[in-house]
Amino acid sequence: MIVNSSDLEILAAIAADKQTIGYQYTVFPLHQISDFGTLEFFETPLKARECCLEKSNAVEQYQWMPIASMRGDLKIVIESGITTSNEVLVLDLTSYARLLRDSSEIVENNLNTNVMNQKNLEFLADQIKYTGFGETLQGVLKEKMEKGEKEFTIPHEAKFDNGTLSSELSFKKSDQSDLYFFNSYKAVLQKEGAAHAPEQIFYVSKDNTFTMKEAFNLLDGRAVNKDLKNKQGEVYNSYVQLDFKDAEPNGNFKMNHYHQNYGFDLEAALSKHSIKELETPKFKEDLLNSLKKGNLQSVTFVVSGVESKHYVEANPRFKTVNVYDTNMQRINHRESKEEKLQQGQEKSVSKKQAKDLDGEPEAAGQKESKKRKVKSQSM
Repeated sequence: MIVNSSDLEILAAIAADKQTIGYQYTVFPLHQISDFGTLEFFETPLKARECCLEKSNAVEQYQWMPIASMRGDLKIVIESGITTSNEVLVLDLTSYARLLRDSSEIVENNLNTNVMNQKNLEFLADQIKYTGFGETLQGVLKEKMEKGEKEFTIPHEAKFDNGTLSSELSFKKSDQSDLYFFNSYKAVLQKEGAAHAPEQIFYVSKDNTFTMKEAFNLLDGRAVNKDLKNKQGEVYNSYVQLDFKDAEPNGNFKMNHYHQNYGFDLEAALSKHSIKELETPKFKEDLLNSLKKGNLQSVTFVVSGVESKHYVEANPRFKTVNVYDTNMQRINHRESKEEKLQQGQEKSVSKKQAKDLDGEPEAAGQKESKKRKVKSQSM
């Protein structure tokens, strides 16, 4: 919830009054400044959730929270003394309250500023690591933090078989404390011979962060499968793919989502091809997991008993998989189906030939027996 510091006390009074008469939940716009005129109150979480769904649209999203949580956050922020400031500040209420709460715990445990900075450094180092940038940036991160600048960036470069991903990690100091936050990173994909180097800003959040390798795969045109959270905090699964023909106002490519109800079944799409790895449960599981991460995966096709190396990638938009040869030339879906059909037909022919061969000696034997029987009767 975004609020003005000048509205904190009146919001606290309104929340207390509403809770007294039975309201337990509040709904607020996610990206607008909330005041007593924009908040709505409800008795049950179901009604609050329904209100969010009705009011949310492409321009503005709404979220709900328990009034008790909002009152707790308001109490912490008001007691910090921010309302006595001559300057009216715009705050993310919950984030700022959490920051004050964490800082308070540090003070209560007699931790000094150096220890607090060390914990901040460790937290950011973990964020960098689990976002896929490894552990080599901790030294430069520490140097940047010690300078005390309001904002700073750290460059990173990762080389892959078919391109280089150059990233710029952005950090910003809180307006209310000396704590730094890892907010986003800009990734640029450079490929030899490519006319353009696509770039995208990926935002770092608790639940919806894309790793560096996932960013590479997205910029390389592939889809990534993720468990994500919507504005109401509900988890859903979706394939995500960049739309290079459609840009957002901030310059980012639009992200197309193919939700779990869209109907794309990766395993079924793979089964339409003669892939050897699908015959072994462990290899099959590894293949599925790799493709869901957006990787271009090497596989073994078996056609007419002959093995050949191919590459596959998930294509959720068309509910199939793309297949490439070793020269990374696309093999269209129809050709791939014909290969499998040819293999099936050859198997059928082989079975028929085997049956005919098994039947000929028996038929010949029966014929000879009949001849002997006729001859015996004539005698």
